[in-house]
Amino acid sequence: MDITTILFYVFSGILLVSSFRVITARSTVHAALFLILSFFTASCIWMLLKAEFLAIALVLVYIGAVMVLFLFVVMMLDLNTDSMREGFWKHLPVAAVIGALIAFEMGIVLMGGFQLSDAPMATAAQVQLGNTKLLGIEIYTSYLYPLQIAAVLLLVAIVAAIALTLRRRKDSRAMDASEQVKVTKAQRLKIVKMAPTVAAPAQAPQEGGQA
Repeated sequence: MDITTILFYVFSGILLVSSFRVITARSTVHAALFLILSFFTASCIWMLLKAEFLAIALVLVYIGAVMVLFLFVVMMLDLNTDSMREGFWKHLPVAAVIGALIAFEMGIVLMGGFQLSDAPMATAAQVQLGNTKLLGIEIYTSYLYPLQIAAVLLLVAIVAAIALTLRRRKDSRAMDASEQVKVTKAQRLKIVKMAPTVAAPAQAPQEGGQA
């Protein structure tokens, strides 16, 4: 057994343990940290499979941006995890059935669609180009329309997220920046002339009494 196979089994074991801890950790922050470990271990496995572009993209996009942002949001919001765990065991059987069905479907697709013996051999010119350039050529030629559709869907999701964030709430107070910019100097300060009024002095109580 060579060193690559040993590293593959080691990284696969770490990936399985960290993935299991993502859904079983009691702390939300710990679950996010285990998810970061899962992503990093998956990128190491992709490096062993000589998929350098996917490994670097996983580290930069998911670990460097998405997960760090998710971790900061979780720490700032201070979520109540006890209320989120209510009904976990109630929905566990349905979730287990759905998860098993998804795993079964993926197994059928992967076992029937990825036959290494039937894979075409790369030519000398393709080997010199490298995996990243070949992947870019394949995406922007054979899979250009699916890529554009995915980009449009992501754009719609971003616009929807911004629209949900900027929606008006009855219990929030906000100022319109455009209306603030339109204010002139005369509208910022208004001088009002009023007649002076002098309050009458209070009368001292009269002293009196019987001698």
